[in-house]
Amino acid sequence: MISHKIGATPLKTITLSAIRMDAAPAATSARLERAEKLVAQAAARGAELAVLPEVFNTGYEYHDANYALAEPLDGETVSWMKLAARKHNLYLAGGFLLRDAGDIYNCMALVSPSGQLWRYEKTYPWAWERAYFRPGRTGPVVAETELGKFGLMICWDSGHARLWARYAGKVDAMLVSSCPPLVHHLEYHLPDGPVVSNEHLGPVIEQIYNNSGMIFGEFFRRQVSWLGVPAVNTTGGGVFRSKLPRPRLSLAILLAARPDLWKYLLRAADVTVMCGYFDETFVADAQGRVLAHTSLDGDDLTLAQVALADQAPAPRLPQPPIELSPLTFLADAASNALLVNYYDARKNPR
Repeated sequence: MISHKIGATPLKTITLSAIRMDAAPAATSARLERAEKLVAQAAARGAELAVLPEVFNTGYEYHDANYALAEPLDGETVSWMKLAARKHNLYLAGGFLLRDAGDIYNCMALVSPSGQLWRYEKTYPWAWERAYFRPGRTGPVVAETELGKFGLMICWDSGHARLWARYAGKVDAMLVSSCPPLVHHLEYHLPDGPVVSNEHLGPVIEQIYNNSGMIFGEFFRRQVSWLGVPAVNTTGGGVFRSKLPRPRLSLAILLAARPDLWKYLLRAADVTVMCGYFDETFVADAQGRVLAHTSLDGDDLTLAQVALADQAPAPRLPQPPIELSPLTFLADAASNALLVNYYDARKNPR
């Protein structure tokens, strides 16, 4: 960490790394081995803090196996994170499914080289994600470290302006661990061969996903610029492939405007959804400008030096809106409500 001054503002410079990983599900041991190689590379290139994607330890899929993959806070994943942080002498953040007191949460852990741990739980499960974990209890988390004060978020949380606002004036930088599929381009592979996408399911679905392509890019960077702090975002890579939770209900809602496809409802369990992932793994400066971006659609990393003010800056302008359709948030809330019972019935597998 280097300290210097620009004009009258004291600054310190640190090196942040954003790590991308192919999100295809695989055994935790294999994925931690891949993460170890990436973290080692980041440390060798001078990273003082590295951020891994959401559910980096398992990959991303809608599957009942997720319930058994949730770990306690002292489980395999956090134990590895502490070991890696100590071994490579850096702060390390990443996301995993946490089992705590009989419930499952989407958790982001930040660990220091000395083993100190900060924990944030995803506030807003996205749509079908509510089948596998519940909304978090932590609220905003500011990790006060030797490097600076870091605000933590996970994926779809960054689509909520009011959550960004709760970090205003309290942080030196934001760390966001994400693994978002390109749901606005989601394809539904129906039995016997037909393929349809969200772009062809009528005007309501089209409106729900209006501007979705900007969530983790332009909209994210506008909030960073408003806060006046640097940020790291991570995303998954490769191909997202999954079945649907509550398949008949999910498909019935999606196909409401396509009566020509209703015949597939009886075989909804055989439908597979597919798409890519957002390519938004980057380090941005306090003006929201991307300083470094990964180049591979898979396991890759990037890093950049960022300047942190000695005192957390407070926004000077009105907060910019996140220009998503109200239908986006309504559809998300409805999906969450419809999946609560599904989650409650399956969260404790025998």
